[in-house]
Amino acid sequence: MCGDTSYGHEGLLAECETHRQQYLFRLRLSTGVKQLVERLASKSGWQPAVNGWEGAEGRRQLTGWTTSRRGLVLRRKCDRKPEPPAPPERALGWAWLATCGPAPEYEYQVLVTNLTAELLSVSDRYRQRADAENVYDELKNQWGWGGFTTKDLLRCQVAARNVALIYNWWSLFVRCAEPHRARETVTSRPLLMHAVGRVIESGRQLTLRLTSTHGEAAQAQALLTNLSLFLSGLKNAAEQLSPAQCWERI
Repeated sequence: MCGDTSYGHEGLLAECETHRQQYLFRLRLSTGVKQLVERLASKSGWQPAVNGWEGAEGRRQLTGWTTSRRGLVLRRKCDRKPEPPAPPERALGWAWLATCGPAPEYEYQVLVTNLTAELLSVSDRYRQRADAENVYDELKNQWGWGGFTTKDLLRCQVAARNVALIYNWWSLFVRCAEPHRARETVTSRPLLMHAVGRVIESGRQLTLRLTSTHGEAAQAQALLTNLSLFLSGLKNAAEQLSPAQCWERI
């Protein structure tokens, strides 16, 4: 069971432990959590985690908890804004002040868990939770998945399934067009759909010509051209392939 800071409280943690349910929650940076961060920050032995993070762990019983629990502190260097130059009033002649430089600044995430896996595996599981949550965020905020309410449950189900089906097809379409990059709908729809279409008939052949109005029209042209070639080749070979083999190619 994974969740963000809204779920890392004593009631849910104790309930999970009663039912022997594994959990992984993020903690708010309360006073007790900050003390744990400060205690671990002064020690060495930080281990590499995922996506440029590094982590350390310890046990602590926070205020309101009935027992001590395993806490994981993840940190990552954040971009420092250039500090204004010091006023030249008092120039100290200590050489080490000129070479030491400012201490690095970090952003922190603190997790609580009863998992026994190593720190790298636990941090990767929390990353997977965030990746899965991004899908729901995109569905709600960019596809309007939560924008319909009615007393008729069947209509709600049909609307929800239609939105999910269109989202799945559009995600496949965009990923086929650009396999090496994941694009959210808020950027992919303007890039690939904002175009003026014109049908030209010549010699019993229909040609659809699209003129993009996007600022990155050249990139959109390259993506759609490559995708058209891929789908044309898939269509030509579809007679010799089973549906499962077609999906494997996609």
